[in-house]
Amino acid sequence: MTDVTRYAALLEQELPAILAMSERCVNIDSGSYLAGGVNAVIDVWAGMLQGMGFTVERNPLPGFGDQMTARLALGGNGPRLLVLGHADTVWPAGVAAEWPFSRDGDRITGPGVGDMKTNVVMALHSLKLLLAEKALSGLASVTVVIVPDEEIGSPGSRAWIEAEAKQADLCLTLEPCRPNGGLVVGRGAVGAIYVNASGVTAHCGSALEKGASAVKALAALVGPLEALGDPPNGLSATVGIFKGGEARQVVPGSAEIHLDLRAPDDAAGERLVAAVARIVETTPHDPRVIVTWRGGFTRPAFPTHDGTRALFALAEEFGAALKAPVFSLVSRGGSDGSFAARFGVPTLDGLGAITHETCSRREYVEVSSIVPRAAILAGLMAAASEGRVSR
Repeated sequence: MTDVTRYAALLEQELPAILAMSERCVNIDSGSYLAGGVNAVIDVWAGMLQGMGFTVERNPLPGFGDQMTARLALGGNGPRLLVLGHADTVWPAGVAAEWPFSRDGDRITGPGVGDMKTNVVMALHSLKLLLAEKALSGLASVTVVIVPDEEIGSPGSRAWIEAEAKQADLCLTLEPCRPNGGLVVGRGAVGAIYVNASGVTAHCGSALEKGASAVKALAALVGPLEALGDPPNGLSATVGIFKGGEARQVVPGSAEIHLDLRAPDDAAGERLVAAVARIVETTPHDPRVIVTWRGGFTRPAFPTHDGTRALFALAEEFGAALKAPVFSLVSRGGSDGSFAARFGVPTLDGLGAITHETCSRREYVEVSSIVPRAAILAGLMAAASEGRVSR
């Protein structure tokens, strides 16, 4: 049987190495649009995977970093395991210099420290331990996928992720563990709609009547669009960006809205997009202003299948053995794990270190969570090798 307490003891010895590699990666700017930085992070992880015997493939994604697929055939009769992570962050160039990796007691912080650089590093060390222990010999294979554009919804990587997911029997996803031990067993659908307006510029004083305000046209949409939200039922429509105009004294000739969408399932998402379209297309405005929109739901819902429940039950068992709290939740946030779960692949998410205030300048990881969470992850992989997990 899987001995997660032993794995935790061995991983405790690896903690300094985990922290050192995390620091190295966190101090590299790797925002989604910083291809060089994303690739520099991938270089670190690819080197470690190759040292473990993985074959690493890298496919450049135009405008972004590389899509990395690392494969290791193990020859067992058990499941094909997919480990899913990403190398990009939400942070632009220069943030790593302003806010470098640092430790204060039980906290480590820095851009992408918990979402998800430390998580990938600890997963690689878990794999290294299990391979040294020959604890994965029952698996058919392990595939590690590192995505370069996850933080913007993986628009260029979805087809690749889905192709890998279809060949897998289970998927372990390395998004942050929630405070107090929350693992993600389901997610709603996530989308984005972009509304643009093109008006007529004119001087606000001497030629006001000649202008047609693009800002005014879109401002009329904000209230009705946000009123589509029903948070208690998992629906939201939130204007995250509204910008327009050229100068204070000029009637705005252009404007745009970026609308974030959340829905509990794919059908509700389709209804929400249809409602957005009706508002955008029928709200009256100056006929000289042209209003267009594009977008929709980019991440499908992550349904909670029986296989996911079985994975969570194992994680709960391992957490109890380690005295590390574990509870299940359904998240409104997006993750590449949804691309596997939609095909019925047993998928468990939130398998990284416990992280607080993700995607803010206050993001930090509980150092004391790294070893037990890495041991739970190792336990899940070993249990799959032992035949305790199946599709």
